[in-house]
Amino acid sequence: MRPELDLIDLAASLKARGEPFALATVVRTVSATAAKAGAKAIILPDGTVSEGWIGGGCARAAVVKAARQCMADGQSRLVSIAPKDALAELGAAAGEEHDGVFYAKNSCPSQGTMDIFVEPVLPSPRLLILGASPVAVALANLAPSMGFEVAVAAAPEELERFGPGVRRLVSVAAPNEAGENAFVVVSTQGAGDRAALKSATAMDARYRAFVGSRRKAETLKRELAEEGIPADRLAAIKAPAGLDISAISSEEIALSILAEMIAARRKPERPAAEDATG
Repeated sequence: MRPELDLIDLAASLKARGEPFALATVVRTVSATAAKAGAKAIILPDGTVSEGWIGGGCARAAVVKAARQCMADGQSRLVSIAPKDALAELGAAAGEEHDGVFYAKNSCPSQGTMDIFVEPVLPSPRLLILGASPVAVALANLAPSMGFEVAVAAAPEELERFGPGVRRLVSVAAPNEAGENAFVVVSTQGAGDRAALKSATAMDARYRAFVGSRRKAETLKRELAEEGIPADRLAAIKAPAGLDISAISSEEIALSILAEMIAARRKPERPAAEDATG
């Protein structure tokens, strides 16, 4: 009983710390296999099987590969590990995918078959808003409904504009609060635009955008370029922020930005859909 509790405890701890992992579960076995249906394991981003058991080396490599792919694109996978003859009967070969099933060869003496469901457990996406404009407030109110964890960086007196559930950071210079999978929106609108934009250029985030006119953004980017900010860093800032939905009110602008953020978030998960529409 204790190993199962250890796995559950570790999963809860990883989720609480916002660390990604994959959960692999054996859902079917045929003939002799090292692991039986119901066996589970937690796999970390570096491929380490941190807790649990899903079989030996015959299964581990294929499952770890699938787990790392799951954590990269957010999609669950079913891995079927079988001997060469069994794969041939199914019309499949090791390394192929058919109807959502990924096949791998079992070279172990047991020659059994295992089906393993691998699902990613990813932290909530983080949104960092620089500024406390009406658009910033509207975005902070709306983003949690789409699963985003929100932090706001602004002057102390401006932070009172935001409701509960928002993490508050003093000043707009908070590059350490982002991360390569974070979303950053500059929404100062006249109150420290340049400082906030400069701060955003220093962040390695999946999405960075500036709320304001294209002309204003170009002026600020030109000034920052003269200060020595690299051109690629400046070009990575989307301006104006949001999809073009003819938005007028602060709430509508916030909605257009959130829609653009969701598109950026889901793009790695739906490449086929993008190809079909592109």
